[in-house]
Amino acid sequence: MKKTGTIAAALLLATFGAHAQTLRMGVGAQITSADPHFHNISPNNAFASMVFDNLLETDANARLVPMLAEGWRAVGEDVWEFKLRRGVRFHNGNDFTAEDVAFTLERIPQVLNSPGSFRTYTQAIRGVEIVDSHTIRFRTNGPAPLVPTDLAQVPMLDRETHGGVTTEAFNTGRATIGTGPFRLQHFRSGDRAELVRNDDYWGRRPAFATVDYRMITNDAGRTAALLAGDVDLIDQVPTPDIDRLRRNDRLLLSEIDAMRYIYFALDHMRTGPSPFITDNDGRPLDRNPLKDVRVRRALSLAVDRAAIVSRVMEGAATATVQVMPPGAIGFVPDLPVPRADADTARSLLAEAGYPNGFRLTVHGPNDRYPNDARIVQAVSQMWTRIGVRTQVDVAPYASFIARASRQEFSAFLVSWGSSTGEPMAGLRSVAATYDQARGTGAVNRGRYSNPEFDAQLARAARELDDAKREAMLQEATRMLIADVGIISTHLQKNVWAMRRGIAHEARVDERTRAQDVSLR
Repeated sequence: MKKTGTIAAALLLATFGAHAQTLRMGVGAQITSADPHFHNISPNNAFASMVFDNLLETDANARLVPMLAEGWRAVGEDVWEFKLRRGVRFHNGNDFTAEDVAFTLERIPQVLNSPGSFRTYTQAIRGVEIVDSHTIRFRTNGPAPLVPTDLAQVPMLDRETHGGVTTEAFNTGRATIGTGPFRLQHFRSGDRAELVRNDDYWGRRPAFATVDYRMITNDAGRTAALLAGDVDLIDQVPTPDIDRLRRNDRLLLSEIDAMRYIYFALDHMRTGPSPFITDNDGRPLDRNPLKDVRVRRALSLAVDRAAIVSRVMEGAATATVQVMPPGAIGFVPDLPVPRADADTARSLLAEAGYPNGFRLTVHGPNDRYPNDARIVQAVSQMWTRIGVRTQVDVAPYASFIARASRQEFSAFLVSWGSSTGEPMAGLRSVAATYDQARGTGAVNRGRYSNPEFDAQLARAARELDDAKREAMLQEATRMLIADVGIISTHLQKNVWAMRRGIAHEARVDERTRAQDVSLR
């Protein structure tokens, strides 16, 4: 047995040596666009961060670190000044300057048909002043302490290269030119991206000369590709495979608790009939039951979050009703996860005028989050037990999210992953009243609206004292959960698996990036 194992290990190393200059990655979610400003979701942002740089970024534990900006400081109550790094060039040789930063901020609100706008990160900025080629100032709507944190999420473009360029030009690869550690060589939407190392990169040199970035959304297919040696690393390791892969001496796992919470969004927009709600005979209801907080509380109380964690997620998650994990900024310690209570849920439905319940179709993706379709199925069964008779309709993420962004659904599974390490960006995007001009509610697809919640967020956004701001954000979270604006179920754990011979730095924001992989 020992001799066989030694031979296998030698063959493995020889095979890996043949591919040592190419990193083959299998990722579990599709990139919906190569335009770094089109859709603010984790897979797109992970891909963008290999080709483009931001002024700042967050490290593996969501702490701010300098990137294209070497320094930043508040120079007034409503002014931030950033000093830009000199000697940075775009892939086509153009110098990176303050004009490119100003152009980037101008472009973001002009991106057409964005299903998740980056405006959420720039809405505090009311004006830009170019001091010199490498100094820029941002004027804000009053005190705005989170400007550096927000701008750490915004990829920088080149005014000369990208002026007037459409999203389609990025998707063809013609316009996908950044300052990042890799250059895009080829992009096939929904399939793969091929990248080559930017040997003129201003920062740390990546370990691999080329990257084969494959989108393998089928869980079994992703694990099989790793075991067959077709890829070197996969993300979103399927929960049924975690223990099996952990025991495989040819493989290594990289894991970390995530800042992504899974939740169900509800139709808050319609007062009259909601498109996927009927009475028990299949007739549309005259009024939308989800507008009644008693109905929303009933649905939340019906959810057995502990069962989702243990049975569906197989332990690779943490039950929650809120938006940040324990120990993170904005976590509310005195907001425990309630036990499922079907009896109280039925009483609330009856009190709201639905003693016999109603019918509801629940939507969600089947290829975006670990066990997403199974979660939809499990929660739907829990709702059926209290009298809300459900049907399940899941679809590939690309088609599902397009419909969700058009407010076509009544109840549906989505998520938010914090890449800033604090709850402001998520609360502002997921639950603040949708306002395109102000940049709030960018992914508030259920169109929840609570003026008191909005006012609390606005106060927190202007508070310069970190402790006071956190207390304000905690109160905003309490308000959202008390009103059942969304129904959170759990926080994910991020798990990657890889062949021996390489190392990976796990990130709380779940981004899978080639620059985080190195040779052992």
